[in-house]
Amino acid sequence: MADLRNNFVGIKSPNPFWLASAPPTDKAYNVERAFKAGWGGVVWKTLGEEGPPVVNVNGPRYGAIWGADRRLLGLNNIELITDRDLYTNLREMKQVKMNWPDRALIASIMVPCEEQAWKSILPLVEETGADGIELNFGCPHGMSERGMGSAVGQVPEYIEMVVRWCKQYTRMPVITKLTPNITDIRRPARAAKAGGTDAVSLINTINSIVSVDLDNFAPNPTVGGKGSHGGYCGPAVKPIALNMVAEIARDPETYGLPISGIGGITTWRDAAEFLVLGAGNVQVCTAAMTYGFKIVDEMISGLSDWMDEKGHRTLDDITGRAVPNVTDWQYLNLNYIAKAKIDQDACIKCGRCHIACEDTSHQAITNVVNGLRHFEVIEEECVGCNLCVNVCPVENCITMEPLAAGTLDKRTGRVVDPNYANWTTHPNNPMARQAAE
Repeated sequence: MADLRNNFVGIKSPNPFWLASAPPTDKAYNVERAFKAGWGGVVWKTLGEEGPPVVNVNGPRYGAIWGADRRLLGLNNIELITDRDLYTNLREMKQVKMNWPDRALIASIMVPCEEQAWKSILPLVEETGADGIELNFGCPHGMSERGMGSAVGQVPEYIEMVVRWCKQYTRMPVITKLTPNITDIRRPARAAKAGGTDAVSLINTINSIVSVDLDNFAPNPTVGGKGSHGGYCGPAVKPIALNMVAEIARDPETYGLPISGIGGITTWRDAAEFLVLGAGNVQVCTAAMTYGFKIVDEMISGLSDWMDEKGHRTLDDITGRAVPNVTDWQYLNLNYIAKAKIDQDACIKCGRCHIACEDTSHQAITNVVNGLRHFEVIEEECVGCNLCVNVCPVENCITMEPLAAGTLDKRTGRVVDPNYANWTTHPNNPMARQAAE
């Protein structure tokens, strides 16, 4: 049976599934129940500095995007950091860590971008016995307007500065949580590494307005007739998160920097994708809020079964395995040729492949042959774009079949070249022509 034990920057947990800093980790009652359900660790909901707690709205805090089956695809929230007293949180954290010494307990922290503020709170957190801290540089609403959260995360110089303070004033491992609300995720990651961070976590939520109430003409969620931008999370953000994790994992300047992957993780497969793209563990929020703590059972068993099936013994066997296969477009093999093929036995003759190809692509799929409704790929027109595969409602009905080297590509009239070639040396590339000249 696969060994799912996780050691992330020296923080040990029985599995790589942590609950992210969010409402599910706001109090001991929740965290204890999460640990009983099987979660390997939690990041406690973000702590603020000593003094009057922040004030959350007392009305709707979430907006949502649903699929056709009412399945939650994306969640927008306008909730802030913990609105509980700092010392109440600290007492509960200490007790939970005493009760569950084998589980990872991380303190998420957000205080003003001032050295004294960080210097003051770090010893208090350290006294709880927490395994590490996560610097919340991601929150895009409410706190960012106060000069915290993503207001810091969008300025690499600030990130490096705060990380240096934290490394100076605490023995605990420092995880820097990055905001996705930035042009190039590599820049804040590089800054965190320069400051001495032990790891980064990403992504935090994405600035968003998910919908507008067309009766009241206000964004949702609507509070007293007004709405605000919030943080977007859930399955819909997973592709963005995967890309950003991969960018950091393959960047020469941050290569090897431990990553805690966050963003739309709902199943074991989602988690595995983050792990193979370089994440050392994963954090989950929206899925737990949607389906409850017990979803971790499926995540644990699913990941373990897949690893057993593929012969992977430990998490180290899969972590980062896909990173070498992530490249820039210009290095893709232009001599690789594939054509779509329709399984006539599986085809339900719905016509979606034909419509997609006919109206928006390359007119490479028939709809009538010999007077009968029939969908077949016209090889002379197929460019191998695979749009038909993605719109087909029947899984594996349409597949992409590579053309073997030496065979004829009926569209171009040329024989498939076995040699690798990319855009950097292509004769149509003006930069390549200039280099040759």
